[in-house]
Amino acid sequence: MSRALCAIIITLAALAGVAGADEPYPSRPVTLVVPFPPGGIADLTARPLAPALERALKQPVVVANKAGAAGAVGMQSVAVAKPDGYTLLVGLVSISTIPEVDALFGRAPAYTRDQFVGIARLNADPPILVVGGDTPWKTLRDLVEDARKRPGEITYSSSGIYGASHVPMEMFLHATGLRMRHLPTTGGAPAMTAVLGGHAATWASPPAVALPHLKAGKIRALATWGASRLAAFPEVPTMKELGHDVEYYLWAGLFAPRAIPAPALRTLREATRQAVQDAEFRSAMAKIETPIAYQDSEEFRAWWERDAQTLAGVIKRIGRIEGK
Repeated sequence: MSRALCAIIITLAALAGVAGADEPYPSRPVTLVVPFPPGGIADLTARPLAPALERALKQPVVVANKAGAAGAVGMQSVAVAKPDGYTLLVGLVSISTIPEVDALFGRAPAYTRDQFVGIARLNADPPILVVGGDTPWKTLRDLVEDARKRPGEITYSSSGIYGASHVPMEMFLHATGLRMRHLPTTGGAPAMTAVLGGHAATWASPPAVALPHLKAGKIRALATWGASRLAAFPEVPTMKELGHDVEYYLWAGLFAPRAIPAPALRTLREATRQAVQDAEFRSAMAKIETPIAYQDSEEFRAWWERDAQTLAGVIKRIGRIEGK
């Protein structure tokens, strides 16, 4: 190969690199990874968010469900993805608890929180303690009294061990001194299916997942984990009202790999700000009775840090569950 030809090849490669570096963002489709199966709160948030972001970004936005290990599989895939703004995560509160569980077992973490940057918080709702429609309990007191008589016999489902719906149930059991049998599943929709099918009696359901089944009379709501009653369910008391000092929120946020370029992050922050104001997105959230609780990146960062510290204490108190 001649020196002249080599020089041309090197020059073209350099120019291609410069062109790639200067490529405006976004210039191709964006993927929203949902680390849970379809039907849970992350999926129900991501599905209407994707077209709203498309309208703001002027590029296709595709939802990809990557379930497994209570969300760790999908979250890890984004943590190690190329930080170019084209792979994003719709994560739940469990993004904070999974690294704490890895630490509890002394193993290498699937990911760490500092591998992500929060673009925005999207919603934040307390879960609802629901029971199957065929169960005998009409109030939380009924359930507590029965569980106290039959320690370890009543089964509750969750979206996975140490997951977003396991943690609040353990907080409740700790506060009441009760023991129940745990049936972990792979996500919110399977956890609800377990209750509907009679394989579990109760679980801490996101309001959006519970809503259609409550309306159909297939399940009953006994209490919520919020500081105040949910506007969509004003008849459902809080745990605190009923004498149990527990408070917990299921929230969804939009994340990117930490090293995302600042211009792409600014674009995504602005696109998300527009998306949460999008009429179709707001309508979709209203239909599932999930109020938007938007926080931009900086506000969300501080809030996330405080919430993560609280949850770390809960995980330590739960302790090691062998076989996890």
